[in-house]
Amino acid sequence: MANHQSAIKRTRQIEKRRLHNRYYAKTARNAVKALRQTTDKAAATELLPKVSSMLDKLAKRNIIHKNKAANLKSKLAKHINKLA
Repeated sequence: MANHQSAIKRTRQIEKRRLHNRYYAKTARNAVKALRQTTDKAAATELLPKVSSMLDKLAKRNIIHKNKAANLKSKLAKHINKLA
């Protein structure tokens, strides 16, 4: 690693940002998993906008790809429509 002050600061910033992004990505994955395991249609319908918003925010900040967010939202909507 370089000994330049700017390089040292940059590595600190990158590590901090990596942990921040990892937390939000993991939180969103857990929310998606919880929604997939929901069998009650009313509860799932109530949860979908919150999860969709989380995915959109992650895509906006380039934590996940925008197409991945769109695919997840689509699959979750299909899952909810299948529930009786």
